[in-house]
Amino acid sequence: MIPYGKHLVDEDDIDAVVDVLRNQFLTQGQVVPQFEQALCEYTGAKHCVAVNSATSGLHVACLAAGVGQGDLVWTVPNSFVASANCALYCGASVDFVDINASTRNIDIDSLEKKLLQAENRNRLPNALIVVHFSGMSCEMQKIRQLTQRHSIVLIEDAAHGLGGSYQQSKIGSCVYSDLTVLSFHPVKSITSAEGGAVLTNQRSLFEKSLLFAKHGVTKDAAQFKGESHGPWYYQQLALGYNYRLSDLHAALGLSQLKKLDAFIKRRTEIADKYNHALANLPLKLQIVDPQSQSAWHLYMIELTQHSRQAVYQQLHAKGVGVNVHYIPIHLHPYYQQIGFKQGDFPVSEYFYQHALTLPLFPSMTDSEQNQVIDTLIEVLS
Repeated sequence: MIPYGKHLVDEDDIDAVVDVLRNQFLTQGQVVPQFEQALCEYTGAKHCVAVNSATSGLHVACLAAGVGQGDLVWTVPNSFVASANCALYCGASVDFVDINASTRNIDIDSLEKKLLQAENRNRLPNALIVVHFSGMSCEMQKIRQLTQRHSIVLIEDAAHGLGGSYQQSKIGSCVYSDLTVLSFHPVKSITSAEGGAVLTNQRSLFEKSLLFAKHGVTKDAAQFKGESHGPWYYQQLALGYNYRLSDLHAALGLSQLKKLDAFIKRRTEIADKYNHALANLPLKLQIVDPQSQSAWHLYMIELTQHSRQAVYQQLHAKGVGVNVHYIPIHLHPYYQQIGFKQGDFPVSEYFYQHALTLPLFPSMTDSEQNQVIDTLIEVLS
């Protein structure tokens, strides 16, 4: 079975982790700061807080943005549930903006219309979380122009996006956003086994993110309320969480980061080959924004003439492990219970009903990709 995604770990990665096991602190050592600095250098962001998952990172980003009880956060339905759950963790409410049928990212016209309606009702969101679906950046400059006039905090869910770029800047640079969240899950651009990061260019947001990710505790005397008791002293200033990344995980992530550009190059080669080979099939392919270079976390096709379930089952039976991304968040039972219903966001729902994720990962061989292409052609013929 050819999987839809797969991590690539080599001897250098293994040696880096073993070095931490043998010679260094397992947690709260120097490898996490090294990883954070390397992520800043790669993306161009000024500040980074490494965390134990992108879900934790989204929660931290919302907390740092000041999202709390009674607030409102918008995101898109076409994502994993973490993109919305993070707001609920803070006691806020969630609403959604539908996607563009071609890019599968947030639809700019829908966003502009919804903002106007929200302004008229005096119920604007406190934060907007945009998702760079499959690795292609949203139209960040336009989104920033729309949100900035309302003082809406803009958060990039870039779980798919590390290694991609927008207007010649790396995803994660925060040129047009307040915070960006990355994922290092095994099938993402790089892996730390589990892990994530929060990036920002604003010192105040960095300090808040750091605090919320580490129990709300600081050893920085400049932040103390009152006098220090000595070099051992620390204070809890907020109700934070234990979202730290261990040095073991950071060592793997740091080693993987050195290979990120090679990984993205290979992903792009595979995507280009799919684009060429599938161009004449009864499929709809993702439109790539000319301002963007996708990280190609996922390669999605949209069936136009065939039953998705039938194609899915036939491909699996023939050894091609296609997947589906994503069940729209508002269609899950939990979100139905809080008031959402089928039909609320028709573009996301239509895409879900017709979407398939084809295998794409850096170690995928030409032979494996040819098998995927030939099998798909056979099934659709």
